[in-house]
Amino acid sequence: MQNLTLTWQSAGGAAVGLYGGAYVAARVRKPGVSALLREAGTLLALFALWQLVGHLSVMSADHALDRAGWIHRTELAIGLPDEASWQAAVTPYPVLVRLANYYYAVMHFAVMLAVLLWVYVRHRERYAWVRNTVVITTAVCLLVQFVPVAPPRMLPQSGFVDVAAEYGQSVYGGAVGGVVVADQLSAMPSVHVAWCVLAAVAVVRVSPSPFRWVMVLHPVLTVAVVVVTANHFWADGIVAVVILLFAYAVLALVARRRGRTPVETEVRPRSGARERSRQQVT
Repeated sequence: MQNLTLTWQSAGGAAVGLYGGAYVAARVRKPGVSALLREAGTLLALFALWQLVGHLSVMSADHALDRAGWIHRTELAIGLPDEASWQAAVTPYPVLVRLANYYYAVMHFAVMLAVLLWVYVRHRERYAWVRNTVVITTAVCLLVQFVPVAPPRMLPQSGFVDVAAEYGQSVYGGAVGGVVVADQLSAMPSVHVAWCVLAAVAVVRVSPSPFRWVMVLHPVLTVAVVVVTANHFWADGIVAVVILLFAYAVLALVARRRGRTPVETEVRPRSGARERSRQQVT
């Protein structure tokens, strides 16, 4: 299977191109196009950093495996379900395994990009809140990932299987077109889980549609997928959610000091809207 994820080189190159396009658009007085290109470039730059940290964090494979083993033993000791048993329940069904591998490879970035684009186009006044949450959450995750931790699939002695490699669907290892892809020792915390929960919260919080709750299926599916593909432990997702909550707390604190609510638009209507509202009342 062709690698379906962007390398840090390709994502970084695309980000530079988008920033260049934003500069050109600003020069020709197209502020809307410039802003859109700049925001897309920022997302790709974050993605590139995430991939690059995975490559740079390889300091000691032995210690990364030791940390992964410790996480697994600790989870079992405190009574969390064994991820290996969840994977074993799915491996007899090749179609489900293939779908899980595809979901892991593609959907975390595609859904996050789609949500950001939707908020930017349809709910511009709330975009900064969502974008800032992505930036803070991803930045903290990257800092933690400098400590290498192996994913469960690298612990066959604990009953895990690298199903993506078995089905030729792995997004790791080797090179694609001569370009090295991200390394595999940045499993803690799970950016997949952080982004999927963030995307769901954004849609539920921003959209007025009664169908917005369908978006909750995305984090449910993502958590199931990262577990059954043996790419993450429960602990990786738990830490990711804690980091996301930290990002929300930071934004809430900053907003409170500015006298606003975290979702900026729920705060103050634009001056023109206030004036029209005042005129209608009088």
